[in-house]
Amino acid sequence: MSGTAPDAATADGSAPGERTVGLSVVIPAYNEESRLGPSLDAVTAYLRAHEDRFGEWEVVVADDGSTDGTAGLVTARRDPRVRLVAGDRNRGKGDALRRGVAASRGRRVLLTDADLAAPIEELARLDEAIGARGAAAIGSRSVPGAAIERHQHRVRELLGQAGNLLIRQVAVPGIRDTQCGFKLFDGERARAAFAASRLNGWGIDVEVLRHFHRAGWPVAEVPVRWSHQPGSKVGPLAYGRVLAELVRLRMRAVRPADLLAVALFALLSALLYSGRLFDPAHRYLTDSMQDQNQWEWFFAVTADNVAHLRDPLFTDLQNFPGGVNLMANTAMPGLSVPFAPLTLAFGPALSLSVCMAVGLAATAAAWYWLIVRRVTAHRGAAVVGAALAAFAPPMVSHANAHPNFVVLFMIPLIIDRALRLCAGDRVRRDGIVLGLMAAYQVFLGEEPLLLAALGMALFAAAYGAVRPDVARAAWRPLLTGLVIGGAVCLPLVAYPLYWQFAGAQSYGSVPHGDNAGNSPLALLSFAERSLLAGDARRADALSLNPTEQNAFYGWPLFLVAFAITVRMWKNALVKALAVTAVCAAALSLGPKVRLPMTDTVYPGPWALLAHAPLFESVIEGRVAMVCAPALGMLLALALARLSDTPRIGALYGGLLAVSLALLPLVPAPLKAVDRAPVPAFVADGGWKPYLRDGEALVPVPLPDPGAAEALHWQTAAGLGFKLPGGYFNGPWGPDRVGIYGAVPRQTSSMLRDVRYTGRAPQIGAAWRRQAREDFAYWHAGVLVLAPQPNDDRLRRVVTELVGRDGTWTGGVWVWDLHEGR
Repeated sequence: MSGTAPDAATADGSAPGERTVGLSVVIPAYNEESRLGPSLDAVTAYLRAHEDRFGEWEVVVADDGSTDGTAGLVTARRDPRVRLVAGDRNRGKGDALRRGVAASRGRRVLLTDADLAAPIEELARLDEAIGARGAAAIGSRSVPGAAIERHQHRVRELLGQAGNLLIRQVAVPGIRDTQCGFKLFDGERARAAFAASRLNGWGIDVEVLRHFHRAGWPVAEVPVRWSHQPGSKVGPLAYGRVLAELVRLRMRAVRPADLLAVALFALLSALLYSGRLFDPAHRYLTDSMQDQNQWEWFFAVTADNVAHLRDPLFTDLQNFPGGVNLMANTAMPGLSVPFAPLTLAFGPALSLSVCMAVGLAATAAAWYWLIVRRVTAHRGAAVVGAALAAFAPPMVSHANAHPNFVVLFMIPLIIDRALRLCAGDRVRRDGIVLGLMAAYQVFLGEEPLLLAALGMALFAAAYGAVRPDVARAAWRPLLTGLVIGGAVCLPLVAYPLYWQFAGAQSYGSVPHGDNAGNSPLALLSFAERSLLAGDARRADALSLNPTEQNAFYGWPLFLVAFAITVRMWKNALVKALAVTAVCAAALSLGPKVRLPMTDTVYPGPWALLAHAPLFESVIEGRVAMVCAPALGMLLALALARLSDTPRIGALYGGLLAVSLALLPLVPAPLKAVDRAPVPAFVADGGWKPYLRDGEALVPVPLPDPGAAEALHWQTAAGLGFKLPGGYFNGPWGPDRVGIYGAVPRQTSSMLRDVRYTGRAPQIGAAWRRQAREDFAYWHAGVLVLAPQPNDDRLRRVVTELVGRDGTWTGGVWVWDLHEGR
């Protein structure tokens, strides 16, 4: 060795001299008196023999507070290049390595365990792999070419492999063996990574590799020879401890601003639902029309199917005896199934309320995470963008009634995973994860997934046109990943989709007429639930109903978005987001666009998709919901840029413009009223003596999409009886066209007309004969008439149909159809 070395090893680990060396070998040790001596002999002998390759070297033994003779074994050595860094007590491998690497002086740093499970001769492989400018080369027992000369016990080995798999999935994607203790690092990067580490246990290996991964420093995984050594302190349970350490580390890494953002989203969601959130069983969202009854029924019947191990995709509790294809309806099994315990314990009203409130906050948090990760790291800007994405007027409108359009937390995760595919780093892994995510989203809502895919396609086309170089590099890994994702997703959803489109009570498509698109005025107007600018009459005139106010962003926001686009046009992301928002808004106008205040009609761009499979069932006005995250990201980019401007006037002017654009969009809490009580005849079980096995309770008139309170009766009665009619999507006619509600029968149509018009037909023999046929088809055991509009006329009609008056009991009129049979 050239040059001089210190005369003695130091117990405190201080570097003897300031001169760097070519290689530092750091060995963590705890009570290794019996194994460390031979290992030190082997290491020093190898380095002496290869000084021409590695130059000056040192060995740093980082003692972790050993209670045996480990420290004395090192200090007694005559070679001054072998140094001791002593710990005052046992803190863990991580603490020892952190101290040892900090005390190192090498341009490269090799970590190896005291037992030399990987022989020191394997250093040559790592040195060759790291190259002249590499950051790290780590030994691996899991890549092709590795050789395990002595195995652990098979059980230990399997447990270790399982633990390592979990660690890879959680912390270091792409690296097969994180826990092999033989690693070679660039010295400066190693000292920086270990100085930034926080873990004291075995998890430091993963933490440091994560640091390299996030910094973009390349890590080569090199096959090595490895042999299990008796007395190893790494047991199978160590992998579980590593995972626990990483979870704690990740929790500590969350910024206070991130927690504040999540808390803010939770508060906004709670305020929006404040009218129902704290007493859901007795409060009703009036603008949901009959959807709250329907969704509570979906949650109740799914929980009942789960509890009794019945088919979760079908039930005959509604539309008896035909039944309801739950997969062809928005039963949302991705949440209604895991929420089943809560539903069974506390009822579907509470379950649905929690699902929607928490789901909306989680969606905002997911958009926030995506914006911070992909758009701007400015937390304040990300909060504003995410709030617009999740609480925009269309989302608030759907928050009345449609959890499938409120609980969208998977959509930002899917977008991020697709963007990862474009990078091409871990195509197979990301493709598999994307497939699993898409499969889960199918069970949360297929239409939101379709609209998200449309939005992503618009963005990809726009960004590819702006950055063709990026598109050329990304298309192949993206396509490969999508194929892998499809191969993973399709088997998981194949049977449910088959049942949806070909099972009992399936249908083809649900026509919505030619007026389901947005008016251009709807895009520029303010929503009904706007706290400061709401106009219910105008909003109703420009939308299908209060749950379908799918635009209403307001003209100030569009002016600000236009100004942002012009000001930041050079930014490729701004161009792509602006094009996405404009195209989505144009598509939402529908297949026919009428110019406001004229009778002039032009074909709309939606006409290209209107008759395509799947798209034919979409309410095209909902495409405008794609604008919300696009506009939110534009605002986030603009606010982040404003925060960096040195000009006070520009800063305050920009903030004022954004504030004026967003203030009219701040939503008022959703309207809620006291819920109509369930009649005592139903709530107290008075119906039970009237029904025999296989019979149905028939409300008068039958429940339908316009009046579905009977679904609430049924859930309040614990789903103890079956109902004909109902509120659901099912088939009609030989072409199996999708309609809302049951296929009408003459008696049900007549009773419905009486309720809504007050006009009753003359009841004669023909009507009574038809009623008997319909009662038999419904397996009717009892007719129940609750107080409602025109109930006196309904009572007279039913009396004439049955041939006798009903009985007033439990707050309803009852006709026992067993009498006189």
